Formats: sequence, structure tokens, C-alpha cells
Amino acid sequence: MLRSEQRILTTHVGSLPRPDALIELIRQKEQSKLEDLDAFNEQVRLAVLEVARQQVECGIDVISDGEMGRPGYATYVKDRLTGFGGEHRVPVRLTGEARDFPEYTERRAIHASTILHRPACNAPIAWKDRAALDRDIATLLDARSQVGAPEAFMTAASPGVVPLFLGNDFYKTDDEFKVALANVLRDEYEAIAGAGVVLQIDCPDLAMGRHFVEMSTSEFRSLVARNIELVNEATKNIPPDQMRLHLCWGNYEGPHHLDVPLKDILDIVLTARPYGISFEASNPRHAHEWQVWQDAKIPEDKVLLPGVVDSTTNFVEHPELIAQRIENYAAIVGRESVIASTDCGFGTNAASTLVDRRIAWAKLKSLAEGAAIASRKLW
Repeated sequence: MLRSEQRILTTHVGSLPRPDALIELIRQKEQSKLEDLDAFNEQVRLAVLEVARQQVECGIDVISDGEMGRPGYATYVKDRLTGFGGEHRVPVRLTGEARDFPEYTERRAIHASTILHRPACNAPIAWKDRAALDRDIATLLDARSQVGAPEAFMTAASPGVVPLFLGNDFYKTDDEFKVALANVLRDEYEAIAGAGVVLQIDCPDLAMGRHFVEMSTSEFRSLVARNIELVNEATKNIPPDQMRLHLCWGNYEGPHHLDVPLKDILDIVLTARPYGISFEASNPRHAHEWQVWQDAKIPEDKVLLPGVVDSTTNFVEHPELIAQRIENYAAIVGRESVIASTDCGFGTNAASTLVDRRIAWAKLKSLAEGAAIASRKLW
């Protein structure tokens, strides 16, 4: 993972707006109506090359493939692994937000658009389509080479986040389900890192997961610790400086009034093996928590990737505000240990339309401008 002694580097969380034509192909694929897989893969390749070019043009240093060919950051595993032949369903959730703001929840459900197919696990998990992973890696490496980006990263679902979207009708317990996932996803993690691409493990289960369980803070901390344990075991063969972890409270515009506070989980998150810690730091519910990092016992090897741009609103943040946010973290861990990022992705799933496509790119450009301002002040 890059560290700079000359300026603040820039990146983002992974998913980027997909072209409309590709969204339609993903929709067909999710509905088992795709007629030409080769044509689909070619459209993905072209889309990755284009978003790689746009990232570099915006001033992003560490780029990704934008998750162009995936329906979602977690549900993509169902297409690559055996065992997901169960009925489509959204796992039952008990959410305080729905209870406290039922009108908002109903309105959001009416306007929500999704193309995700969510089959439950009903058989043993194993590899089914390893070639899809190898193809994604090769596509990203080719795009990176063509656009001249200094570094690239690729996202992968954590063992703990998949069960939030794909139900379990086979394994005796949720923990057994997660262990089975970890044992297979280990291969994905090692393949990405082994190719010289930075592995980003997406772990909304460590924060957003609090929305989906009825348990005390102490009980949830135990769950977070277990999920971190699974990540650490699955990545034990990967150098920590080849990885980053993304912490997320849910990439949606909502009340978030029951989000678990960062201070309640940060000590456990910092036990994760990845050097890089990516986290939401600019949305209205968590922007104040930069102060929590001041009191945290941060290992010297950690690199912070604070979200200094919100990923759920169409405001284009002023570069000066972005610079101020970067400077706050640089004062805590040092300028060389901060990489400016976004709160989350701009296309969490292929149908996500929270942020207009053009505005998403404008926000990334402003991110790079803010990083340049902070660099001039810090060096």
C-alpha cells in the first residue's frame, strides 16, 4: 500500500457509477436472461478501462475497477460459489430505524430500486467460477497499466457481511456459515493480493451489522471481535501492508440515529491485520468522530483512509472543507499515514442512484483538489 512523503494521496471505497447499458446487462444476468456472456464480459472490460481513465483524470491515485461487473459488493459471491441455490429472499431484519420512523421507511421502500437476486445458501459452499475472479483481476491490471495509475485496489466481501444479504438455510449456525465463507473467500483474498493489487475487505458487518441484531453493546462487541477473528484467519498469509479494511454504517441516506458509536468498536477494529482502515468520516452522523481517533491507541503501522466526501448526497464538497478534514487526521497520525477517501461507494449496487453520475465524478475531483490544498499546508 502506497505511502507518500510528499503529498496526501487519494483513493475511494470501490464502487463507481456504471453505464446504463451495463446496468441493463447486469439486470438480465441477475434474472438469468443474459444471452451472451462473452459480450457481457467485453462490456465490463470497456467499462473498467473507462472508469480507470476517469479516476486518473480526477486526480485519484489508488484506483479500482469500480465493481463494474458486479451486481453488488457482497451478493456477487453467489455467482462464484456453490451452495446458493435457495429461494430468493431478503433476510428478516429488526431495525430500530423502521420502528422509530415508519413513514420514512415505507417511503424509502417505495422508491428503492434494486436488481439484486438474493438466493439463500442451501448447500455446501465451494468454488464454482474461479475464472470470474481471475478475469476481474486481469481486467483491472490491464486498465491500470493503460492509464498509468500508481496503484490499484480491489474489493472483496468479508465473511461477516455476506450473511446480511444472503440467508442461511444449510449451516447449523450463522457462525458455521461465516466460517465456511471465510475458508473459500481466503482464496479470493490471496489471489487479489498475490497479483500485486491492494485487497480491500468490505466489512459493514462491523458497524452496519448493529442495525440487524437485537443485542447489547457488549454482545455486539463480541460479534465484532469474532468477525475480525475470521478476517484475520482468512488473511493470515497476506502481508498487512497489502490490505485495507472498510468500516461502514450503511451507505444510505437515512436517520442513522441508532448507529453504534465508533468509540464502542474502534479498539476491536484496530486489531484487524490490514494496515489500512477506511471509514465514514464526513456524513452528518459520524463527521464528529475524528475526535475519537485522538484518544485511540492506534498502532504505528496503521494508515487511515477517512471518508472526507459523503457518498449519499449530491452536494459537491468544497475543497477547503475537504482539506480541513484531512488536516484533522494528519494531526493525529501524521501526514504520511493519511490517504483521503470517500465515505463509501457511489454505486453500492448496480441499481444505486443516490448520487448522480456526473456529480459523483465532480465529488472525486473536489476530493483531489482538497488533498492538494492540504498537501500544500502540511508540507
